[in-house]
Amino acid sequence: MKLPRRRFLHLAAGAAALPAVSRVTWAQAYPTRPVRWVVPYPPGGGTDPIARMIGERLSQRLGQPFVIENRGGGGANIGTEVVAKSPADGYTLLFVSTPNVINATLYDKLNFDFIRDFAPVAGLVRIPLVMVVHPSVPAKTVQEFIAYAKNDPGKINMSSSGVGTSVHVAGELFSSTTGIKLTHVPYRGSGPALIDLLAGQVQVMFDVVTTTLPHIKSGKLRALGAAFPTRLSVLPDVPSIADTVPGYEAAALYGVAVLRGTPTEVIANLNREINAALADPTIGGRLTGQGSVLIAGSPADFGAIIAAETEKWGKVIRAANIKPE
Repeated sequence: MKLPRRRFLHLAAGAAALPAVSRVTWAQAYPTRPVRWVVPYPPGGGTDPIARMIGERLSQRLGQPFVIENRGGGGANIGTEVVAKSPADGYTLLFVSTPNVINATLYDKLNFDFIRDFAPVAGLVRIPLVMVVHPSVPAKTVQEFIAYAKNDPGKINMSSSGVGTSVHVAGELFSSTTGIKLTHVPYRGSGPALIDLLAGQVQVMFDVVTTTLPHIKSGKLRALGAAFPTRLSVLPDVPSIADTVPGYEAAALYGVAVLRGTPTEVIANLNREINAALADPTIGGRLTGQGSVLIAGSPADFGAIIAAETEKWGKVIRAANIKPE
């Protein structure tokens, strides 16, 4: 039977709308089962408290458990690949961090493309790095340190948590911007690097404020500058490095992403709830009280930050010819 054209178009339009309607309905019901949140680091690290605070609030608000799954190794690549191989349905989240944007350039070949394969959901926090030195270093300011380093090129040891880490590339950016030469001493993790700095085995390090703050307060380390455009509330007497080195900035970046192709309604729902969690005085206050700077904003806002950070650190890696261990 041949249908009249008007009737045919009406039925065709209705049929085409069915998948979209069901998809929207499904997304609005999200989540209907537990959600796993992959943190690409071992348990007990600095990322865990952030993920667990936000995860607990999402569980309360959305009525399903958000289960933190630690998948450490490979400089965050192992955990990231786990998410890359998961369905694009919003039931597997990635805890995004600075290594994700660094690794996009650092590694010639990965089993995923972070920029292509992942969709940003929400930014969580930036944790500014601080330039700290052992008290035996005579420099009291960033300007004095630059002069000191130029007088002894290559004789000042800079520790880091490993080749290609945010701590390492922050130091390389400082060196290239100021024209000084520091001898890079990589360690397997921030802890050992900090221990040797405290012991005076190395002289300088660029590390997150949350880690260095207790040692700065105790006088065991001297903070020369904060790697952030403005002074930090937890270190009001420490100037910004940018006051001496215009434009210099380095901060650990944390956020949430999902596999690209996840329904936009699911991403919008997660973004709304994450921003609500950050706006909560208990959660937001706890994070900022440790020196973190809240990000929040839209998925597009976080995407723009990811793109800018990927380009910035990519230039540093290529210029310094940094290769993974």
